[in-house]
Amino acid sequence: MIKKIVFLFLTLVLSSCTSLKYSVNSSKYKSKSYNERVRFVILHYTALNDERSITALTKNNVSSHYLVTQERYDSVYSLVPDTQRAWHAGTSSFDGYKNLNDNSIGIEISNLGYSNASKQKTANLKEGIVDTTMFYPYNDAQVFKIGMLLKELTAKYKINPKYILGHSDIAPTRKFDPGPKFPWKHLYDHYGVGAWFEKKDFNAFYSQDLFNSYSAKDLKDELRKYGYDINSTDNWDLQSKKVVSAFQMHFRPRKVDGVFDLETFAIIKALNKKYK
Repeated sequence: MIKKIVFLFLTLVLSSCTSLKYSVNSSKYKSKSYNERVRFVILHYTALNDERSITALTKNNVSSHYLVTQERYDSVYSLVPDTQRAWHAGTSSFDGYKNLNDNSIGIEISNLGYSNASKQKTANLKEGIVDTTMFYPYNDAQVFKIGMLLKELTAKYKINPKYILGHSDIAPTRKFDPGPKFPWKHLYDHYGVGAWFEKKDFNAFYSQDLFNSYSAKDLKDELRKYGYDINSTDNWDLQSKKVVSAFQMHFRPRKVDGVFDLETFAIIKALNKKYK
């Protein structure tokens, strides 16, 4: 008798469970506290030709969300969905964020990078002294496609202009890409993407007396305020010089020597005024 009662009870429980329904309602209530998971766009060169770039990004343990080839009439190739994590940034940091694979979109550009023009020039790179003649340019079709893609991604994910960066900006001690030939100012002027300083602000900060009043720590604070990961020592060690070089490749590519001079000072001050 007890067994029969238990059986009937279980039958009733199971039958009541099967009558329940499961659904997810995504329209009735909405949270106000959220933002886009994607915060950064990181640009790279592949240091390879088109064919080898495609192979590297589809067959090996490295990946990127997009690839822009050198072929004029190629589409931009989407290799990883924006919502998924690609392996392109490696050890990286900017503006307090680390491991930027977690919250960035990576764009690889087919470009040979730089030539080993001489042992001396190659050795200088390791010291933060960049000879721009070593680097390969980007063709006009690539620049157009990059500009259009960045416009789309910026609008879609509400990207902070200063969070459109090169690999060298987020890993300055080990990376040079996309290099001093990458057209940051052109993309800002013609496509309205990325960050750039105002000339009037640059002129206002271009003061030798003002520059001389800043210590090494003060100057490093300006770079750190913008987002660069730099130490707070009072000397310009190799790590610090490489950070300065990365900044110069982005904002003053005509002279990349790792020396924090007056012009570099006026640029970073103008940027920090504009992008508070």
